[in-house]
Amino acid sequence: MSQTLLATKPRILYIDDDPINRSLVNRVLTRYDFEVIEAETGLEGIKIATKYAPDLILMDINMPGLDGHETTTRMRTIAGLQRTPIVAITAYATKGDRELALTAGCDGYINKPIDVDRFPNQIVSYLEGRRDTISKDEQQHYQDQYSKKLVERLESKILELEEANARLQQVDKLKSDFITVASHELRTPMTLVYGYARLLLSAIKETCQPESPETHVVNLANKIYKSVHRLNEVVNDVLNIFLIEASSMQLQHQRVNLGNLIKGALDELNPNKNNRTLNIELVNLEVLPEIIGDAERLKQVFWNLLSNAIKFTPDHGTITVEARVTSAAGEAQVSGQAGQEVIITIKDTGIGVAASKQYDIFDRFYMIEDITYHSSSKTAFGGGGIGLGLPIAKGIIEAHGGRIWVDSAGYNTEQNPGSTFYVLLPINAAQTAPDKP
Repeated sequence: MSQTLLATKPRILYIDDDPINRSLVNRVLTRYDFEVIEAETGLEGIKIATKYAPDLILMDINMPGLDGHETTTRMRTIAGLQRTPIVAITAYATKGDRELALTAGCDGYINKPIDVDRFPNQIVSYLEGRRDTISKDEQQHYQDQYSKKLVERLESKILELEEANARLQQVDKLKSDFITVASHELRTPMTLVYGYARLLLSAIKETCQPESPETHVVNLANKIYKSVHRLNEVVNDVLNIFLIEASSMQLQHQRVNLGNLIKGALDELNPNKNNRTLNIELVNLEVLPEIIGDAERLKQVFWNLLSNAIKFTPDHGTITVEARVTSAAGEAQVSGQAGQEVIITIKDTGIGVAASKQYDIFDRFYMIEDITYHSSSKTAFGGGGIGLGLPIAKGIIEAHGGRIWVDSAGYNTEQNPGSTFYVLLPINAAQTAPDKP
């Protein structure tokens, strides 16, 4: 075949799961000045064909996943590919294989192994308009066969998916049960170590003198106490996230002063006494009415959110906590009547959150920072955790019948666009929280 048979260099897409077959066809066609693109699966072939609009598609029939028939049928529904010649190139050679391929949407049929001398001319003929045909009666007959084949394949795939889903659910339950049991088992010895460390710390402090050897023991006991306290927090976080997912979190409803609760969380984090230089602004917290909710768990929410703001706001940045009360219609209110809602915003001048990640950050174990630089500190810039703080906050707020979300102009470690987290809580959360199953 002469290289001048075609005026332009045709682009051929060859879809075949066998790399040896792809290599052979590529070598043969490239010698005759064809541009060859390869795909290993039907799904990959569909993506490549949609993106690069080939002049002709060579389709292997027997492929895992979407086979050649199904891939061809799908391509015929895609704008830009409906008139693209598709030629089956397959080792199938039994009666009806050719007719079935044409019924599925192929324009031609070439048997393997290919004849390397004839093959380029065969491709040119299809590029120049050749189309294989079958009679209407054959088409109807094989259309019925093809429809039956598709239904059987669909049934088989559904059964496979159901079995896989059942296995995943079983594995997920086993994992959840293990974590729950392990968390409880860990809490028992931790409670003992935690208590003994406190007793040791208190006893030594009462007896030791400045610069005495006991002072060193005090420091060691204090480190043990802090380490066990941190370990206890991690175990509680893991246990809480699985309680939330199982809808088993029990809330202890009482009257809660959110302003005092938020200030208490800030006092515990105390960033300015932990080698951080941040400007913390509190706006309108003193006018917040009391709400009905679980004080301990709500404090955990704001502790997590404030810790998050502190970790991702560089020194000399600002964190603003602002509160307001609104009715369902959105008018500002000053008294705590039924039907009103409290909105707390925690705004920072930190590195921000990319728009594509603003939902993901509320998923368990999701961490926005690079884990290469992971730190367990709750106040150090760039410090991290195990990706449970925001999912736990979301679960607790939703258990109170509220909502939590984030708004940010994007993620940028140099320009620091900042983030604003919103917490909406009904004043009478006990009446509005969703029922437990």
